[in-house]
Amino acid sequence: MFTFSLPELTFEHLQALAPFIGVGFVAQLVDGALGMAFGVITNTMLVSIIGVAPARASASVHLVETFTTAASGISHIFHRNVDWKLFARLVLPGMVGGILGAYLLSNIDGSVARPFVMAYLIGIGFYLLWRAWRMDHGAEHKPARVIAPLGLVGGFLDAAGGGGWGPVVTSNLLVQGTEPRKTIGTVNTAEFFLTFTISLTFVFTLGIEAFTIAAVGLIIGGLLAAPLGALLVRRIPAKRLLTMVGIVLVATSLFSLWKALS
Repeated sequence: MFTFSLPELTFEHLQALAPFIGVGFVAQLVDGALGMAFGVITNTMLVSIIGVAPARASASVHLVETFTTAASGISHIFHRNVDWKLFARLVLPGMVGGILGAYLLSNIDGSVARPFVMAYLIGIGFYLLWRAWRMDHGAEHKPARVIAPLGLVGGFLDAAGGGGWGPVVTSNLLVQGTEPRKTIGTVNTAEFFLTFTISLTFVFTLGIEAFTIAAVGLIIGGLLAAPLGALLVRRIPAKRLLTMVGIVLVATSLFSLWKALS
């Protein structure tokens, strides 16, 4: 007779997972509330602190994000943070860009352009801070005009650089004048389809062994934080939300630029 038993979970296992659970919780809380930073935080930790190869780190992060973005997307839908017209125009180009980026990272070194992308995002971050400073509480928002190319570039950079969908897509949509709450919720919800596609591409190009055990802890922490991020973005005023996005974008991009150049 066929039997199945789960492996014994010891105190040592929990102790080893605890730091990854904590990082996953904090990263997803920031990402769910501001529409960015999960990939940057977790990928930086895996590559810089633990020493995981960039392709394996990106594969692990995107596997984790398949779970966390699903939970985050459901939460954003529940809180009515999603613009479905924007979602429809964003998701397919993002998936195509993700496939191309994952293939590139699996076969050649795509890090050459990373410093230029980070410098661009730093500039966008300061522009968002300037916009938030000048914003009135009753300011009108405008629909975005450039969407599909943005999704394509954001998906490509996310897979090739281990993170970038949120910083590229969220920030550039906000620059076009979109409403922060709906923008963040829509980008987070579309990200599930992006990360699922990228994870499958990494499985086909690198194999299942590309995913590290750290992914388990990151998944647990991310799932715990996902509902909180969607609630926060609904409660925070638009001006404060834009300010927080600008600060996080500048800080994470400066750090990534420093790592790329060092």
